[in-house]
Amino acid sequence: MILSPPRPGIYARGTETVDQILKAALAVLIDEGADAFTLRRIAARCDMKVGNVSYHFPRKEMLIQVMLDELVDSYATMMDQTVRKPGLAAEERLKRVVILCLDDIQTKRTTHLFTELWALANHSDFVADRVRSFYERVHSVIGEYVAVLNPALTADEVHSVSLFISASMEGSTPFLGHGKPWSHKMPVFTALAATSFVHLAKTVTSNDLAGLIAETA
Repeated sequence: MILSPPRPGIYARGTETVDQILKAALAVLIDEGADAFTLRRIAARCDMKVGNVSYHFPRKEMLIQVMLDELVDSYATMMDQTVRKPGLAAEERLKRVVILCLDDIQTKRTTHLFTELWALANHSDFVADRVRSFYERVHSVIGEYVAVLNPALTADEVHSVSLFISASMEGSTPFLGHGKPWSHKMPVFTALAATSFVHLAKTVTSNDLAGLIAETA
């Protein structure tokens, strides 16, 4: 189960004011981009004074952490509903993780949000660390099923395979995400990815990985 770390900021989660700030912050990042992501712009978006926003979230980095924590919670709920149903084999669970992730990439929220987060991460060590932590959770979920499907792999090899699967899916965003040039190709990409990633997880060996590394050295 993916668990969120303690949330920062001076606020009570679920209060109307905080919910308005978080909704406005998400909207600014998705609709206006990283350059517009300031406390002043967020305050204007939710019709508040900057002081009201900064009281709850003194730094915009805190908003980013909370937004990512909220995303983790929402993905955990989706996982419970679609992937962690009783009676499913590990192969089917991994396939559903792939489909869930790629379906999500097709939404405007995810395509725009993560593109902007990557941009912010290039200029902020804090944001980069938060994004890295988010993806570590994703790799852990994928690795859970890779390890079951291929118990002969070491923990490091499981992580390498999981990282490859995750990076391949995320890398599709600028090509196949919402509003992107080849978004209409996402159904066939998803079908290919689900089939090939599950096959890879089941069949790749330690010798395969070592041999591939040697071939590219």
